[in-house]
Amino acid sequence: MRQFSRMPLVFCLAALVAVAACRGGTDRAADTPRTEGVRVTDVTLGRAIGGDKAITDRTETFKPNDTIYASVRTDGTAERVTLRARWTFEGGQVVDESSRTISPRGEERTEFSISKPDGWPAGKYRLEVFVNDQSAQSKDFQVRS
Repeated sequence: MRQFSRMPLVFCLAALVAVAACRGGTDRAADTPRTEGVRVTDVTLGRAIGGDKAITDRTETFKPNDTIYASVRTDGTAERVTLRARWTFEGGQVVDESSRTISPRGEERTEFSISKPDGWPAGKYRLEVFVNDQSAQSKDFQVRS
């Protein structure tokens, strides 16, 4: 009776398992939100904002008791994008930070605002806008008594 070596069979099975393992799992491209086409095209500051999220009283100089509005205009298409607004005072001290998740389909505006009931200290401030944790644009402004 003829005896067969098991080695070729073992190699074939190992190859099949390896191929199956490479093809299995999740498709990372499908799980990752597409954001490469979304960009910030404008950041506008002011004392008032309209229903369309556009600034209606545009300024870059505020009074201590003003609510400070930002209208962030983006362009592009994505399933999910996180916009983050970081507001800082002289020397980079963070006074506020908030985020909004959007699903843009072309041009869109997103609203951010800050207020301080006891009044903002006079000085220079900066708003920095991030798209998925990537700095996209910044805007300097000031508060005067």
